[in-house]
Amino acid sequence: MTDPSLTRLDPPRPPRAAILMLHGGKERSNALVDGRSASWRRSAAMQRSIAGHAHEAGASVWLLRYRHRGWNGGNGPVEDARWALAEVRRELGEVPVTLLGHSMGARTAVHVADDDTVVGVVGLAPWLPPGEPVAALADRRLVAAHGRRDRITSYRATADFVRRARAVASTAELRDMGPVGHYMLKRAAAWNEVAVESALAQLD
Repeated sequence: MTDPSLTRLDPPRPPRAAILMLHGGKERSNALVDGRSASWRRSAAMQRSIAGHAHEAGASVWLLRYRHRGWNGGNGPVEDARWALAEVRRELGEVPVTLLGHSMGARTAVHVADDDTVVGVVGLAPWLPPGEPVAALADRRLVAAHGRRDRITSYRATADFVRRARAVASTAELRDMGPVGHYMLKRAAAWNEVAVESALAQLD
């Protein structure tokens, strides 16, 4: 696979909004993302789990598969996410979009939130290093959910990012997921609930 791709789950009627999911990855890797990728598979499972609730609210759920697993300075996943937003716009028109990202996907989301169709970002166990820019969240909504036992990304860094984002975002909220780790395996139902409920609240 050399191109990004999208998996879309649409409601029975023409959607009035869309949730675009962005999966996690690694800091550096040029490996191609295929169907065996644990990060992509984890987001695909969440996509299937939340689709019914989203469809009841009239929202389509799309999942981007990046070309490469790595952040690699940001160019690859950010470029792929902007391509995905253009595809959503081409297929569905100017519907509002919420970005739902896990880990590196949340970092990607806060870089492309300035797209005209995006109304907000929901970040799950987000990777938001100190100093990560918040400017793209101007007038957008942000919900960041993080577990206290995450050893891959930092709850403290996420809390600092949310604090800084409040200066530009319309709303910015931190959800404490309790004593859970990074991969959303423990309390999976709670992760799914905060994901879809937060995304749909932003689309309201």
